[in-house]
Amino acid sequence: MATQTALYLQQLRRQRFPPLPSVRDLVKMYQLTAIKQLSQNFLLDQKLTSKIAKAAGNIENCVVVEVGPGPGGITRSILERRPLKVIVIEKDKRFESTLRILQDACPEKLDVFWGDVLSFEMSEIIPQEHASPWEGYLPKVHIIGNLPFNISTPLISRWLSNISDKKNAWAHGRVPLTLTFQKEVAERLTADTSNEQRSRLSIMAQYLTHCEIKFIIKGSSFVPKPDVDVGVVKFIPRKEPLIRQPYKLVEKVVKQTFCMRGKYCCRPVSTLFPNIVRQSFTKMLFDSALVYPNTRPYDLAIEDFQRLCDAYAEIIEAYPEIGKYEYRSVKADTQWENEYAAKFESFQLPENEIPKRASKMKPLNVVSGELALSCEEELKQEALDNEDDIYIR
Repeated sequence: MATQTALYLQQLRRQRFPPLPSVRDLVKMYQLTAIKQLSQNFLLDQKLTSKIAKAAGNIENCVVVEVGPGPGGITRSILERRPLKVIVIEKDKRFESTLRILQDACPEKLDVFWGDVLSFEMSEIIPQEHASPWEGYLPKVHIIGNLPFNISTPLISRWLSNISDKKNAWAHGRVPLTLTFQKEVAERLTADTSNEQRSRLSIMAQYLTHCEIKFIIKGSSFVPKPDVDVGVVKFIPRKEPLIRQPYKLVEKVVKQTFCMRGKYCCRPVSTLFPNIVRQSFTKMLFDSALVYPNTRPYDLAIEDFQRLCDAYAEIIEAYPEIGKYEYRSVKADTQWENEYAAKFESFQLPENEIPKRASKMKPLNVVSGELALSCEEELKQEALDNEDDIYIR
């Protein structure tokens, strides 16, 4: 009897709005089809939408911001968990009718804002009274979203930058997120050291947040069916980042480190520096960071990246011109040399010398002291650049 009463009360609590047509029926009624260009995939299974809402944790009496609600499947499951307010941000106005039905069923519980979440300023729609100090408890605010595949990576990158700067929704404190990604992206975000899935996203997400995959959803559960499965990932911002340097600096170091992920880390890390002084400053960086140069990028721990970022910050503080170098810019070396080469003559190698190609067993500070190869031999070594051994130009 007690069990039946408890189940009845649970059902009573969950039923926060009157009976409504199913989301699947509404999609048919309003002839809503997923737009491929927007990477839209509808999740219409109520068990799975409820599982996503549950993965967010206890959201009762919280303000929940849902991004990309679409026809409102996950929105319903969020409302069933008795939040104080649900705020949805949607770009596609075709869903106005389905969301209005939910608004009418839940007066004062659901607010709808129209706009592109990539540029939306959430701090303006979250009530200030729900803010919490960064060092304190998590605020009663949560972000949930079934993200379109085509914006998931740029969006989480933007939000990680916002977390670092404590802007946007994170002006209110350590607002957690529960988001969907392609399974491969979810695995990259959460990949541990020495996992071959480890990437730039892994470091950027993990140094700023605690992140974990909550569960995997089969692609067949979505309409239309995508070619991949989907991972649900939860992020909780850290009180203190594991790398205490500006986000842009960390992003630059991490991005360059993984630009040649199959090489030893010394090869891609050296691209932080202009060609004519690359040998000298790469040696300076690794000597200061105490990181073994013949390590694959995915084998580097967060602590290694912390030391690399700290060492790079010290270098550009002493030599601001080095920080202005961007490896991927058009004619980057030519432009940098035209402006700053004269100031760095003491760091340049003689024209007939180049760094010796490192062996697999020797660290950079040993290799750099050995005899240099001739320029003719350098051309021969170019053909070996795609091998695993390190080669610094």
